[in-house]
Amino acid sequence: MKLKVSRKAHFNAAHRLYKKQWDDAKNLEVFGKCSNPNFHGHNYELIVSVTGEVDPETGFVIDLKVLKQLVQREIEEHLDHKNLNIEVEEFKHLNPTVENIAVVIYNRLKPHLKYFELEIVLYETPRNFVTYKG
Repeated sequence: MKLKVSRKAHFNAAHRLYKKQWDDAKNLEVFGKCSNPNFHGHNYELIVSVTGEVDPETGFVIDLKVLKQLVQREIEEHLDHKNLNIEVEEFKHLNPTVENIAVVIYNRLKPHLKYFELEIVLYETPRNFVTYKG
C-alpha cells in the first residue's frame, strides 16, 4: 500500500532576480521590481512530500521525525535568513526564481530519500507557488 506523507516548513530569504549580462533596464523589463539591486525578501512556505510503501512493522512510510530533521538540516539551516544570491552556493550562478529554488531543495533532499518518490511544493507568496517532482 503506497501513501504520501508530508512535512510543512518555512524559511525567510532575500534574493534578486536578474541576469548579469543584462543592464538594469532589461532586468526591470523582464523581472520587474524583483530585479531591485538592493534585493527583496519572501516568507517561503515549503511542503515536502514522500510517497512510498507503508512498513508493516512500524506503520510508517517514513518516520516524520526523521523527515523533520532532514528538512531542518538540509533546507532550513541552508536557506533561512540568507541572501540567496550572495550566501548560498547554488545561486551564485543560478537565478533564484521560485522554480530554481524548488529544484535546489529537491536536489538537496533526494539523495537522503532514495527509496521514495519526492515532491516539493514551494510557496513564494500565498498565491504564487511551484510543484516539482524531479
